[in-house]
Amino acid sequence: MSSNNATSNVVSVDEQAFEKADEAAVDEEGFEVVDETPEFQATVQMEVQAKVDANHPDGMVDTSDERIYGATLEQEERIRAREAELERISAQAELGTQEGREKRTRNIAAKRSAERRAEFQKRAASVNPMADPERGDPRAELTQEQLAAVNKQSMRLAKKLDGWSRAAIGRRLGEAVVGGKDLMSAVVGVFEELQTAPGTVVPIGKLEDVNRKEVSIEGQVEVLWDSDSPAIAQVGLIADESGKTKVTIWEKSDAPWIEEGEQVRIHGAARNWYEGRVSLAVTGWSTLHFPERGRWWE
Repeated sequence: MSSNNATSNVVSVDEQAFEKADEAAVDEEGFEVVDETPEFQATVQMEVQAKVDANHPDGMVDTSDERIYGATLEQEERIRAREAELERISAQAELGTQEGREKRTRNIAAKRSAERRAEFQKRAASVNPMADPERGDPRAELTQEQLAAVNKQSMRLAKKLDGWSRAAIGRRLGEAVVGGKDLMSAVVGVFEELQTAPGTVVPIGKLEDVNRKEVSIEGQVEVLWDSDSPAIAQVGLIADESGKTKVTIWEKSDAPWIEEGEQVRIHGAARNWYEGRVSLAVTGWSTLHFPERGRWWE
């Protein structure tokens, strides 16, 4: 007789499969069945291609609000760096346009330059009292007779010294006279000093007395010779009232061609010595001027 109270344990298919998952399968003879299905693994080329695809902008997923969508890490770093640079430039431009800043900077620079110049002149005054910046014009210490003579001689020297004003020459003469020299000695000394000063056209006859490497001269081209060296464009003699000297124009100087008989002024000629005589060379740092060229009205 069957009973209605009989119970049965109903197990689902999933549970049965889970319970038998650890049980090894056996064949009819009781031997364990080995699954010989091959396991597939990615090759090296496939792994490399997967990394490339993952970093490609089209395949990249924006996982953070701080990341730049569609950009690799390298591209993002470059973009961030460029943005930071632009912000820095913008900040500098904003500071540079502040009202009055540029003018204040110029004033400060000029003030410091004047202070350094005054300090240098004070140190120079320990050797030459006339260089003291606090010392007034030495001509104020001259008598009326001395001052008149100094002014007369300064006017005469200004006509002979190109580039020097009468006031500058007069101050030099006043310093020499106050320093104890008689007027004639002061005139000779100042004339020789300013005649060979930097930037002044030096008389050719005074080239031996100049202690600088580069000088400026003016004279007439007397003669030109043929050069045996391809490195020399022209060579010849240039003379003025005080003397003459040999001038070599190097090919690499790219200087204009000179002609015999014309007047020429050379700035920045290199001073050389050859067999006990001074000579000049026109280099790439030299410039040539021809006062008489282009005067078509004569």
